[in-house]
Amino acid sequence: MNSNQKINSKWLFKASFIALIATSFAFVTRFAVLADWGRQFNLSSTQMGEIGGAGVWPFAISIILFSLVIDKIGYGTAMVFAFVCHITYGLMAVFWAPNANPEQAYTILFWASVILALGNGTVEAVINPVVATMFDRDKTKWLNILHAGWPAGLVGAGLMTMAMGGADWRYKVGLIFIPAVIYGVMMFKQKWPVQERVAAGVSYMDMLREFGLLASLLVIPIIIRQIAVVFGLALSTEILLDIVLFLAFGYTIWPKSESIKGSKLSIVLGSPMLFILMLIMMPLATTEIGTDGWITALMEKAMGDIGLPAVTVLVYTSAIMMVLRFYAGPIIHRFKPLGLLTISAAIAAIGLLLLSQSTGIMILVVATLYALGKSFLWPTMLGVVSEQSPKGGALTLNAIGGMGMLAVGVLGFPFIGMLQDNASSELLQKKNQAIYEQVVVEKDGVLGEYSAIDLDKANKLSDEEQATISNVTEDARHGALAYMAIFPFIMLLSYVGLNFYFKSRGGYEQKILASSD
Repeated sequence: MNSNQKINSKWLFKASFIALIATSFAFVTRFAVLADWGRQFNLSSTQMGEIGGAGVWPFAISIILFSLVIDKIGYGTAMVFAFVCHITYGLMAVFWAPNANPEQAYTILFWASVILALGNGTVEAVINPVVATMFDRDKTKWLNILHAGWPAGLVGAGLMTMAMGGADWRYKVGLIFIPAVIYGVMMFKQKWPVQERVAAGVSYMDMLREFGLLASLLVIPIIIRQIAVVFGLALSTEILLDIVLFLAFGYTIWPKSESIKGSKLSIVLGSPMLFILMLIMMPLATTEIGTDGWITALMEKAMGDIGLPAVTVLVYTSAIMMVLRFYAGPIIHRFKPLGLLTISAAIAAIGLLLLSQSTGIMILVVATLYALGKSFLWPTMLGVVSEQSPKGGALTLNAIGGMGMLAVGVLGFPFIGMLQDNASSELLQKKNQAIYEQVVVEKDGVLGEYSAIDLDKANKLSDEEQATISNVTEDARHGALAYMAIFPFIMLLSYVGLNFYFKSRGGYEQKILASSD
């Protein structure tokens, strides 16, 4: 790291850690007060869902788009933007929205959430490549430690909101100011490292070519799909945008010089390894993020049975993840990145299978196993991408995180919902054909047709029949988790294959750019 000798790496790492805490503070507090917003501003469930979604989808898009320009505008400038976004969100939600009428409040909270998500995405667009650059010989270890900031924020904000109890929601939302001001002060006038790709003299065009057409085949359609959902674009418009952007990107990175050695097509296709890792990231994100909603719901009931508040679930599982990520170094050294990912995928699959059969307090025990499995997945994948595609710089490192967020949002969550609906309908048909015929309807979703229980029809039934439906739904949700184990199982097979591939080439080795020596 000769070019970065004057960088205060430890200080910047701590500031980056706290910046990531700020993003999770916002996540927890928004989740905690969403119902309060609904009551105070007379918001419908749909409006509340739109506000909730507005705090997620811009994150995934901004982390990818910012990665395209982050080295040109500078990491310090990007973090100023992130800081302004966090403060603006807090000011809009705490001071502006409460003084507006319900319609205005919805608009304010929606756009405040969009601004927040843009800031959160920018934070990750900066801190991932910065940490990978500062600790370029031990990337996976330090990216795991960095990403302990996310569960650390969940634990901290969760405990604070628990302590606040029924306090005014503005105080809970205002918690965002604490980590935001701290990282803003810590990063003020700091010198930032030159990203290893830039320091090695790898051109911007070579970074785009490392990403290549293969990765764009995954990223472009899923970004446009999310935009189409948010803005209601027609399918024909969506497909046209996909084609235009893909061709434009291909034209941009196509070598114009005749002196280029090798096949031009192979050059613009990009890194095959990156393409494979991005494919694996789709089931990984669904495993880690997508199933959390179900697991949290199951554990909330168990918490209620033993007299603990529902947020205990979030604090408990996040604490496990935080501790494990802090001590990731020795574990990674022992098993290597791909070995750790293989073991984690296996544990996650077993955890989901056992969870589908567990009840009562055993849900906590089994969820602990699942938490052990998922703790290392996300940051270790970031580490592998950074180690295997260093020429891709910030783009390839952040694109895989954005890909995961987009995949679970656009595909993962709808698939989980469809699984749950189909499982409930099938179980109800087995247990009570008469009720099934009265309440189950066929619907058409993003992923095709599925069977679902019509709640309006169910509410017209007797209390006994409604209880039957409720019990069936609960049992089906438990059982459907077994089907979710297919995702970590796919990951397990993929990692086993990658281990064999690297073994055939002499073992897993990190690619080092010339300037790192």
